Amino acid sequence: MKATKIIARFLLAIVLIFALSIPSLAVGYTDAWASRGKANALDSFVSQVQSDKITDISKIELYPGGMPFGVKIISRGLTVVGFSSTQGENASVAFKAGIRIGDLITEVNGTPVNSIDDFASLVSSRGGDCVTLTVERGRETLSFTFKPVFSSEEQSYKTGIFVKDSTSGIGTITFINPVTGAFGGLGHGICDSTSGRLVSLSKGIVMSASINGVIKGQVGTAGELRGMLNAKKIGSLLRNSSSGVFGTIALNTISCPEGKLHLCPKEEIKEGEAYIWCTLDDNGPQKYKISISDIDLTSSSIKNFRVKVTDPRLLLKTGGIVQGMSGSPIIQDGRIIGAVTHVLINSPTEGYGIFIENMISAMPDMLK
Repeated sequence: MKATKIIARFLLAIVLIFALSIPSLAVGYTDAWASRGKANALDSFVSQVQSDKITDISKIELYPGGMPFGVKIISRGLTVVGFSSTQGENASVAFKAGIRIGDLITEVNGTPVNSIDDFASLVSSRGGDCVTLTVERGRETLSFTFKPVFSSEEQSYKTGIFVKDSTSGIGTITFINPVTGAFGGLGHGICDSTSGRLVSLSKGIVMSASINGVIKGQVGTAGELRGMLNAKKIGSLLRNSSSGVFGTIALNTISCPEGKLHLCPKEEIKEGEAYIWCTLDDNGPQKYKISISDIDLTSSSIKNFRVKVTDPRLLLKTGGIVQGMSGSPIIQDGRIIGAVTHVLINSPTEGYGIFIENMISAMPDMLK
């Protein structure tokens, strides 16, 4: 019996080592694991078989990022962003029924809905009969029933709702696992611009991106990195969390600015000098000096310490921290300590950073 167990464990170890040694397959198969049920099942499996998983964060080695990446998120459900009209006798029938901006529509007549086309099809299939929309509003799940209005111009039934089913943008990669191609970025979540709520991920596509311009930050106005998404898919996004976004990326599509670095526990971070990697043009990631202060070891948020840009080159180009730099890795004494997350609007040379261990804690077990 003992010999059988030993052999079984040996074979399982071989399977895991083989799987981790072929990162090129990770991108091709991650979409299959994007659903919540399968992801949870894999999380549980990894937890059971990886009894030797590293828990001491100081022993983990990762490539620092600093390069831009593009992402397109297909959300779970549809986010309400507006109404055809909200006043008078011609008010949107959905608004009259109680639907509000920021609501997340998850079902139409009990059928899950994730795309605008599906939504329109399910409404029109009722032939003018009442529809029931199931929505999530904060922590509540609500249902609203109303009768769509026929549009003679479009020859179809309408609810009077404007919805969106995807979000896209550009951010900065924080770190990459040199074995699996797993990565983390942004240092904060991707939120809906209308409601401010975290976008619920159904599927995410990672694309290469290039930076082609910089809008310099000024007091009272945030600057911005201007970029372009390239159509080619280079990876998949598996989680959108308040502490960053996580997924897999093909290692042969990126070039890291320096070799593997150990991670730094938050207790060992010091106030003073550090540097970041970020990309401002087609020259790739560049190193810029910063200083950090006001370290809050008790904070579980994404504003764990203050960041101040001190590098004259970066100040000249951007005025400080700008949108699109979120996720830029912060290095101190040869270790990754965190990532840039926010800029202070009234003081664009300053902002906030997140502890690297807070990002790692939010990362799905399947990617660790």
